[in-house]
Amino acid sequence: MIHWKEEIIIETHIENVWELFFDKNIKKIMPKVEEHVLIEKKEGEVGAKHQQKYREGKRVETYIVETLGFKNDEDQKLKQISFVLGKAFEINLTFRLLKIDDTHTKFIYEGQNKGVNFVGRAMLKLGSEKTNYKVVQEFLQKVKQEAMIQ
Repeated sequence: MIHWKEEIIIETHIENVWELFFDKNIKKIMPKVEEHVLIEKKEGEVGAKHQQKYREGKRVETYIVETLGFKNDEDQKLKQISFVLGKAFEINLTFRLLKIDDTHTKFIYEGQNKGVNFVGRAMLKLGSEKTNYKVVQEFLQKVKQEAMIQ
């Protein structure tokens, strides 16, 4: 199992960052997501489910993303999601935003990737911690970059 918790300060209003986590903007911060369609409940509702298609090279994976937590307060935002990728990995992600002031937001990105079968567990053991760290850092930077454009 892989765990991470990283944070970054983004020099913009919390709402500019939060906008990126809504369905209409998800591809801006997750460019490999080709399709993101609400199939159950409402966006921003705990229990909401989306069908997502994700491209990795020539392969496209289709899976269901469930919203486990959602908070939209003035000075704190939270979105927690979970999905199983390729029938091998259970992935839980938490995106937390904290308002520092009107022009600064703390973005905390936390996650866990767990192998759900032998293949998944073996692949995680063979994977590099350094590679995972790089992917997490790239995501933080992508969110920061897109938020500054908003």
